[in-house]
Amino acid sequence: MSRPDGVSQWTATVSNQMPHLSRPQARVLALWSYGMVMTQSCGLTTVATFLALLLGKRPGALRQQLREWCYAACDKKGSQRQEVAVRACFVALLRWVLAWWPAEERRVVLALDATTLGQRFTVLALSVVYRGCAIPVAWVVVPATQKGAWRPHWEGLFARLQESVPADWTVLVLADRGLYARWLYRRIVHLGWHPFLRINQGGQFRPQGAAPFRPLASVAPRVGTGWCGTVDCFVTPECRLTCTLLARWEDGYAEPWLVLTDLSPTVADVAWYSMRSWIECGFKTTKRGGWHWQQTKMTDPERASRLWLAIAVATLWVVSVGGEAEASRPASSLAELPVLHVAHRLRSHRRTRPRLLSCFRHGLLTILATLIAGRPLPLGRFIPEPWPSGATRWVTTPVALSQDAA
Repeated sequence: MSRPDGVSQWTATVSNQMPHLSRPQARVLALWSYGMVMTQSCGLTTVATFLALLLGKRPGALRQQLREWCYAACDKKGSQRQEVAVRACFVALLRWVLAWWPAEERRVVLALDATTLGQRFTVLALSVVYRGCAIPVAWVVVPATQKGAWRPHWEGLFARLQESVPADWTVLVLADRGLYARWLYRRIVHLGWHPFLRINQGGQFRPQGAAPFRPLASVAPRVGTGWCGTVDCFVTPECRLTCTLLARWEDGYAEPWLVLTDLSPTVADVAWYSMRSWIECGFKTTKRGGWHWQQTKMTDPERASRLWLAIAVATLWVVSVGGEAEASRPASSLAELPVLHVAHRLRSHRRTRPRLLSCFRHGLLTILATLIAGRPLPLGRFIPEPWPSGATRWVTTPVALSQDAA
């Protein structure tokens, strides 16, 4: 397959998965994301120059085409001017991910968090987390120095994604303690999804059936302790929440994890919260670890939001290819070696490394190698790993609870 044919195939894929976009919009989105993958950059000049060399077109014309794709309609010339409605793309992005998801694996994990770009932008992002990576599916870009509550922005993102996932799917939504709020918990539950929100130790809780409230700091007071159960969390009526509390303090962590969810204590595993850190890996990919967004000269949040759409599509492609390649690697042959082999001793004395190469980097290399070899453009699929599981379950009853039984 020739290089221009690769562009055509990717353009057809983007058009098929984003049917609400006009043909010109889908084509430029495909050019943006294809150029990003090939250059490992979201820089306008870099992407335009590469595409001009690949397609035999004038760099200036391509550069202007890519630039205007990020413009609002009022900033364009001509009577037929249109702008890309980014928020209308969120449902299509999430459905694109689910379309490449295994039919038998009807559960997905989302994480929400914020990232900044100096004093220019703050991005509030909701991402699908997958194999140590994160794929943005909804976001809002605001000036970094702008005052005001984030709640309306988060509520707007959730409203956009309403009914985007089939009702029989399990959707877990993870967030760090800096974003916890009762309204957020209830909003996630209202969608039919399951919150998994970390909280601080400063409040109090009351197990169901118990009279007094107790400090949250007592639920997992030292390393190696943990507990789970249905509780009333927080004392004041305006903050109180009846939910499941998961607590665990693992070796190597400065503090315990305290997580609130609506799932039953017999179903939920606090180890699932470890997947939240993958969204931070996704932010790294957006910047120095992948697309180098930190070098952008943009100052307008709306234009930056449209560039993020191209970043999201490029990330989706690369991570899907990388995940499929990673899942196809031969299984470890360690079990086939003799019991006294040195490999067993080495493994027992060091931490295991689940992957030597990130899923994102693996995907980039796979796409580039495939095209250089003249093979058809790779389009990946998602093959999720098993969700993490706690090695031990609640080995110690918290001191505050054991006093009731005395």
